[in-house]
Amino acid sequence: MRLARFDSGRIGICIDNDIVDVTEICGVDTGEWPAVGPLRVIRDFASLKPQIEAALPSLVRQPLADVRLETPIPWPNKVIAYPVNYHAHGQEMQAQYRATNQGFFLKPSSSLSGPNDPVVLPHVPGREVHHESELGIVIGKQVRSLKREDWREAVFGYTCLLDMVVRGREERVFRKAYDTFCPIGPWIVTADEIAEPDQLQMNLWVGDELRQSANTRDLVLDIPGMIETASAVMTLYPGDIIATGTPEGVGPVKDGDTIRIVIDRIGEMRVPVVQGDLGMTEVFAQPYMPPIIKQS
Repeated sequence: MRLARFDSGRIGICIDNDIVDVTEICGVDTGEWPAVGPLRVIRDFASLKPQIEAALPSLVRQPLADVRLETPIPWPNKVIAYPVNYHAHGQEMQAQYRATNQGFFLKPSSSLSGPNDPVVLPHVPGREVHHESELGIVIGKQVRSLKREDWREAVFGYTCLLDMVVRGREERVFRKAYDTFCPIGPWIVTADEIAEPDQLQMNLWVGDELRQSANTRDLVLDIPGMIETASAVMTLYPGDIIATGTPEGVGPVKDGDTIRIVIDRIGEMRVPVVQGDLGMTEVFAQPYMPPIIKQS
């Protein structure tokens, strides 16, 4: 199934080019704050799925073009991100470490946005904001210290993810924490639809320029390893998101650009980029030295 969130927090199942509203079946209150209804849907999906499947033939379909898709998960407990998880990206950024010996970092839930929300560039003169295309893994159950051979029991599904970053040498989380710096979507594809998540082709364009192209088979720390590593340190909860790392080809975006990410069997997002006027801080008052020069 393709599970989406749309039109101010409604829950939908996407079928072909349509969406079916299952908000009431899922028991989600769209006015709830914080908006944790989607987390309960993920937690309870095994029992909800038969009800949804039974109701789908009688429910009205709406064209996807007539609704506004939103971030599928607006309020996860955490977003876990693995840096330098493709060798070619590590080489281009002159990083001497990899995810296998560096571990992960966390992005704030407030950085999440959806497939129709713009990436808002912070006002940080002299700095570049770079795109990073990634596969997103959505956790489906509460687990701790899960062994790698049992990794599938933790996964609810997969989504497209952009890990935006102000390029520099300051703390990584600081540079990746801005609002709108973690677009995900356009929906979550449930794990039963993706038999081999380690064989997914991922491409990213800025405008008409292909910037990134890689396959998840090239991950340094694989998906079972990422889940095992994260759950060794902390409890994973339904709706937690794992950003699996970006391949080579990262680069700057500017006001007016459109970022397009496509992952086979999952979907595509086209995210506009706009310049904002917030976000300046004394941390970015000085240029980073020495400059980071990408290597080919």
